[in-house]
Amino acid sequence: MPGLPASFRAYVVDKPGDGTFGRGPRTLQPADLPPGEVTVRVEWSGVNFKDGLAAREDGRVARSYPLVPGIDLAGTVVASDDAAFPVGARVVANGYDIGVGRHGGYAAYARIPSGYAVPLPDGLTTRDAMAIGTAGFTAAMSVQALEERGLRPGDGPVLVTGASGGVGSTAVAILASRGHEVWAATGKAEETGRLTGLGAAGILTREEVTAPGRPLDSARWAGAVDTVGAATLPYVLRTLRVGAAVASSGNASGAELVTTVFPFILRGVSLLGMDSANMAIELRCALWNRLATDLAPRGMDSGITEVDLDTLEPALDSIVAGEARGRWVVRVSG
Repeated sequence: MPGLPASFRAYVVDKPGDGTFGRGPRTLQPADLPPGEVTVRVEWSGVNFKDGLAAREDGRVARSYPLVPGIDLAGTVVASDDAAFPVGARVVANGYDIGVGRHGGYAAYARIPSGYAVPLPDGLTTRDAMAIGTAGFTAAMSVQALEERGLRPGDGPVLVTGASGGVGSTAVAILASRGHEVWAATGKAEETGRLTGLGAAGILTREEVTAPGRPLDSARWAGAVDTVGAATLPYVLRTLRVGAAVASSGNASGAELVTTVFPFILRGVSLLGMDSANMAIELRCALWNRLATDLAPRGMDSGITEVDLDTLEPALDSIVAGEARGRWVVRVSG
């Protein structure tokens, strides 16, 4: 195919017929790419929790092997069967089955359906797009959902749990830039300075947001973004103000939710689920455009660590182990 080399590098996880799980850099050929109308020379990708799971034998997200992980990517179109995405166009793609059911961003080339591709918004480079990445996209989706639910600057403090991670830190930055009073909950005391630099007005410890409590505690939060799950979501629900909502997007601490109906029936709170993988493409394009404008996170480069295909593996392990501080971006092609 014009525009593609005879072979290229990728990071591949595999579990062949003998059941032996393996992972690491490998050479692929264009014929190894899945069907799709748009072929992209991938310049940057990111490291997300789902990528870490895809790179583990017990991660339970990889739908087939061999698999190139990387649930988000940004780069330049090198071949296309869709006039909407001509050769040379810059695109970003995230979600759907990228990196879990089809080869994703950890390869020098990716082939995707044209219905997955988003024109890179003006004002963003491909690196910028992956500095935001799926984590930032989910954070923006969360803020958008809370504001559509009625949250306004001045309504009161907004809590972000797991604030040291990619989703959490970007949510802090976006909320603060929009004039909200943001409180960041983190188990990493050394991250306090970075989070206040992103706009956090106050810091809560992990112990404060995971301690047992009554079915309803003092109503404190006008809204919340929860990125952690089982350990923190019960606290958030029982401390939301009347009519407030929490946008929930994470399960790093577990998927089980132990709570009562009282926050819902006595305070009318709402639990808003954030599913960034399946957002319709029209809404996805609109949200990426907002990430380049009114939802652009302040301090976009704060806490960014660059890796490449040869140094990717420790980042994949670290994010699953809960050691994320900010976001990793993957330089795939120079």
